[in-house]
Amino acid sequence: MRRAALSLLLAAAALSAGCSRQQPVAVPVELFLANHWAEPIPPQGPPPNGFSVLEASLSPQACGQCHAQQYEAWRTSLHSRTVGPGLLWQLALMDQAQANRCFRCHAPLAEQKALLAIEHGWLGAPPLPPPGYIDPDLGHQGLVCAACHVRNHRRFGPPARPDAEPGTAHGGFTSSAAFQDSRFCAHCHQFPPDGPSVEGKLFEDTLNQWAASPMAPQRTCQSCHMPDRQHSWRGIHDAETTRSALDLGLDVVALGEGRFEARARVRNVGAGHHFPTYMVPKVELDFLRRDADGSTHALGRQVIGWTVDTQLTREIADTRIPAGEAREFPVPFAAPRAAGWKVELVVRVKPGEHYERMFREHLARDAQLPPQAVSQLRQALANVLSAEYELTRVVAAPPIAN
Repeated sequence: MRRAALSLLLAAAALSAGCSRQQPVAVPVELFLANHWAEPIPPQGPPPNGFSVLEASLSPQACGQCHAQQYEAWRTSLHSRTVGPGLLWQLALMDQAQANRCFRCHAPLAEQKALLAIEHGWLGAPPLPPPGYIDPDLGHQGLVCAACHVRNHRRFGPPARPDAEPGTAHGGFTSSAAFQDSRFCAHCHQFPPDGPSVEGKLFEDTLNQWAASPMAPQRTCQSCHMPDRQHSWRGIHDAETTRSALDLGLDVVALGEGRFEARARVRNVGAGHHFPTYMVPKVELDFLRRDADGSTHALGRQVIGWTVDTQLTREIADTRIPAGEAREFPVPFAAPRAAGWKVELVVRVKPGEHYERMFREHLARDAQLPPQAVSQLRQALANVLSAEYELTRVVAAPPIAN
């Protein structure tokens, strides 16, 4: 243990000493990540002498002056909205210690936490206003570029592309293979073994799911969610990404005496983790019978996902599909003797289904909430509902004429 600790200290010293100018650092990924994602992330401190205002800034807009492509992609991502109405209404009901547990992923920089503490008047708020290099709105800007790429005002990133021009801004950058390793994402997308859980299942368990999947030797998180180093992190909110994860089939089986069963077969062919990975998203499978006369009859609904009560104490159902595996979703129904009817499967994605239930419950008791929290809660619910979409429709005919 002492030898490992000494190695970690030496690695941390090498990083803080400024191995920059795009030179690789001979530090194992595990040690780099232990230092890079120290909890909590330390304040950046005063900028180095000679830094321009742009170089000293922690604002994504400042990064975007040179890294325009990455900045524009980030702006469209969920990472840029981690401090939105869905979090803000809850902060009105929290103390600073509770809020910091959320900020660990939603606003991880010490400077962001300080700004939000000042805004909410928490006892631990800094007594002095922030220095000039900190954008007053930094606390509301979500998972910013600096959260992943800046420590002690030094820049870190993946090894430079072969055709990249050497950079001299902000003293260059320190490269590390850790930025291309799935474990880099674990700070927010994998809770520790003793983290929050229900029925022994961690709320965030994505890295473990990936590591146990057949895709782990072939793909990293970055290869799917950051192809060609794009900073958009598309997931279940994006229809194209969701379609690439699933293989869908629909059969109609005769059970006899006018009884049938529609069977949706769903295989997780593209997600390197459970589909969906955690409790918030759901995929609804609506089964309809369309008769020859044009009438439509609802047959039933099945849900793909991990459903937990809004108090996060009880599992209701878990129908997630591990990577590479398939699950069948059956619905029995009756059908008329007349020929010409078919079964249609409508697949709808609700990326924020758990939040929708939670938000509606709190809005039913809105008189107990501060007015500003109620306004933010209503906006959060509207945002969740607007993210829903229809993924696809599949049609199947009965196996024999009626």
